[in-house]
Amino acid sequence: MDVHNAFLNGDFEEEVYMDHRVCRLLKSLYGLKQASRQWNLKLTQVLLDSGFAQSKHDYSLFTKAGKNKFVLVLVYVDDLLVTWNDLEEIQNAKVALHQKFKLKDTGELKYFLGIEFARYKEGILMSQRKYALKMISDVGLADSKPKDTPMEQNMKLTSTEFDESINAGTSDEALEDRGSFQRLIEKLLYLTITRPDISYAVQCLSQFMHAPKRSHYEASLHIVRYIKRQSGLGILMSSKGTQQIEAYCDSHWASCHMSRKSVTVYCIKLGGSLISWKAKKKSIISISFAEAEYRSMSHTVT
Repeated sequence: MDVHNAFLNGDFEEEVYMDHRVCRLLKSLYGLKQASRQWNLKLTQVLLDSGFAQSKHDYSLFTKAGKNKFVLVLVYVDDLLVTWNDLEEIQNAKVALHQKFKLKDTGELKYFLGIEFARYKEGILMSQRKYALKMISDVGLADSKPKDTPMEQNMKLTSTEFDESINAGTSDEALEDRGSFQRLIEKLLYLTITRPDISYAVQCLSQFMHAPKRSHYEASLHIVRYIKRQSGLGILMSSKGTQQIEAYCDSHWASCHMSRKSVTVYCIKLGGSLISWKAKKKSIISISFAEAEYRSMSHTVT
C-alpha cells in the first residue's frame, strides 16, 4: 500500500513559519527538515492506536497477533508492506489506516526496493535480477565472460603497507578513482540481501574502502562477472517447510594476512528457508583453530 502525500500528514511539535511570506504552518510540508520524522511519528502512533506492537529489533516492523492469526506491517517511508493469515484482521487494519490517511492498494507484491518477488507452488523466490543486470551494465561488463567463482583461489588481498611483506614481487598501485571502487562495493553489499554466495568475497573487499588498490578493483569486477553467470539467483522462501530452526557456521582461522584475525561465517534456516547469513572478520585474534571455531559457534547462537 502507498500513502498519498504522506509528509503532509505530519503534526508539528513546535511553531514553524514560512520564509518570504509571514505565515505559520499548521501542518507539515514537503521540503521541511522535520517532515519525514513527523510523518513517521504520526504513522507509528496510528498503528499503535490500532493495536499493533512495534518491534524492538526493527522499528519499521509492526505486528498485531491474536489466537492463531496475525497481521504484519513493514514500513518504508510512505510504502507499507502488509501480510496476514486472517482476512477479518487485515480488513480491520485497512479501515483504521483509511480513516487517517489516503491510501492506494498496489496489489500483490512483485517488486520492492530493487528486490523481485516471484510466487511458485514451492514458495516465494526473492531475487535482484534487474538490479544485478543494471550494475553489470554500469561497470561495462555486459559483454564480458562470466566467472565460475566469486574470487580467485588463494588470492591475498592486502593494503599498501603490507605489500612488501606479503605480496613481495607483485606490481600493484593505488587506485586513482577510489570512488568507483567504493560505489561498486556499496552496490555489491546491497546485492548480498539475496545473494549469500558473494557475502564472503564482498566482506574481504569492503575492508579496503578507504584506500583501494588496482588489485582490489579487479577483484570486485571478478565478483560482477560471477554474478553475470546467474543474475537471477536468489533466495527461496519455502511454503512446505516446518518451523524448525537450523544454524550452520564455520571459521577460517587467521585468514586475514594482515592482522591474522579469523573470519567467521554463518547461515540460519527456518523451515528449510535461509533467513540470515553473515561473513565477518573477528575483532580479536584466536590463538588456535579450536578457539576460532568455538567463537564462531558462540557468535552464531547469540
